[in-house]
Amino acid sequence: MKELLDFIIRNILGKDSKFEITEEDDGSIVKLTVKTAEDEGGMVIGKQGKVIKAIRNILRIKATLEKKKIILLVNPVAEQS
Repeated sequence: MKELLDFIIRNILGKDSKFEITEEDDGSIVKLTVKTAEDEGGMVIGKQGKVIKAIRNILRIKATLEKKKIILLVNPVAEQS
């Protein structure tokens, strides 16, 4: 699941962007959190949330095949100097 999300996010943001994906697997529920730079968070979410909804739908299909539920969160983090 994490590999699929990594592939999708890397193609949306580009190869040079830095982001982090954490995965918590609790048996039947998988929680994925994407931490991006603050200015790239909007690219993952998209206008009116259309991009993140599409990503959730793709992940939900894979989760259904594995008989699991998925929670996807996006956490834009301000860069520290």
